[in-house]
Amino acid sequence: MSTETALTDLSAAVLARGGELRAGGTDTTARQRSGVSPGPFTDLGGAGHLRGCTPLPGGGLRIGALTTLAELATDPQVRAGWPALALAAGTAATPQIRAAGTVGGNLLQRNRCWYYRNPHFSCLQKGGTGCPARQGDHHFGVVSGDGPCVAPHPSTLAMALLTYDAEAHVHGDSPRGVAGLYGDGDRLSHADHLLPPDRILTAVHLPAPLPGERAACHRAISRAHAEWPLVEATARVVLDGSTVTHAAVAAGGVARVPLRLTEVEAALIGREATPDVLDAAAETVLARCRPLPQTGYKAKLFRNTVLEVLEQAALGPATARQGAR
Repeated sequence: MSTETALTDLSAAVLARGGELRAGGTDTTARQRSGVSPGPFTDLGGAGHLRGCTPLPGGGLRIGALTTLAELATDPQVRAGWPALALAAGTAATPQIRAAGTVGGNLLQRNRCWYYRNPHFSCLQKGGTGCPARQGDHHFGVVSGDGPCVAPHPSTLAMALLTYDAEAHVHGDSPRGVAGLYGDGDRLSHADHLLPPDRILTAVHLPAPLPGERAACHRAISRAHAEWPLVEATARVVLDGSTVTHAAVAAGGVARVPLRLTEVEAALIGREATPDVLDAAAETVLARCRPLPQTGYKAKLFRNTVLEVLEQAALGPATARQGAR
């Protein structure tokens, strides 16, 4: 059976049976256990052609959607050419989840809002008409954006992939930028991505590496280990001496979608990477902030997390540090 036929059959199975696709199962199992997602589930585990990292013509890289986070974090070619992605994969979740969780699963996972995950609450994410978190406990909610749902997007890999202008490849569709999986966050209220249940994300494609890239990834969390980030950020910079010639910065945990921080990049490119310049660049994110009553603390945390990755990437060693606090 050809690869295309196998994928078409998997899509058809979801259309016929309902439910959703399942990759590593780290999140679907939790949602099934809580009664939020009863299934049925169509497993992708047998689609081995969707796993692994393969060089592309021109120096790019294809990463199969079933590649695990652990494989991505330790792959020598990813670490050498696309260090921000390797760092992001290595900081996500726990070693146990990284060993099973997949690239596709991380990009298309559901949010962590406790109202969504409680079967006794109705919400927009479950086909309801309101967001109970907005009127209830939302201290882990968004700090940027004005949409009706206040649950931050949970994908660490999407944040890193945005800084590489990576392409998402979906069976039966044309390639799209990773941001195209999510669209306008303010309108992303009834799901955490735009793919219909039967659509299969097959791979992401990365462009050729930038020589001399320095990268950092940092997540601010409320405990030392095994915690979802309050705010996280990724930065990639290239320096000519002390002058920034290329910058790509993104953040997660702050909005309904992962954010590419073009204002930070614009404040860096062409300037010397001095502490004052980095501080001023990080300050620009405050203009994005529209805190909810309980997420005002995230504005300063957002700014400081961005500053942390800028300092690590631009002022630290060429091999970026990882950290959490």
